Amino acid sequence: MAARFSLEVTFRDLKEVVGAGQQQVRRVRASVGAFHVCLWTFTMTEAWAWGRDKDGLVGHRSASPWDDGARRPSHADKRRAWRRELLAEQIHTVLRPGLTEQEIQAAAERLLDLAA
Repeated sequence: MAARFSLEVTFRDLKEVVGAGQQQVRRVRASVGAFHVCLWTFTMTEAWAWGRDKDGLVGHRSASPWDDGARRPSHADKRRAWRRELLAEQIHTVLRPGLTEQEIQAAAERLLDLAA
């Protein structure tokens, strides 16, 4: 029963968080390909978070006081943590001294694309 429940939770996360099955494509092969991309993004997020500290993945849950702070990080928590880390790397890259106006503008566009 426990193994089946964990499998169902994984499929629920795959559908709700990653968006598997929501692609609007016309051909069967395109649908299969889109589903594979969703599976890979799910797998890569889990692989990235594998050896990480639980507290670093969860962040702060002050926005939802009803949430149990002791529960394990969800896939959405892991995904947000990875996104935060990628955004932080981009910001640290931009903060180097001696940037030109064009480099600052290009970096701002990249950061806005990541945040959106």
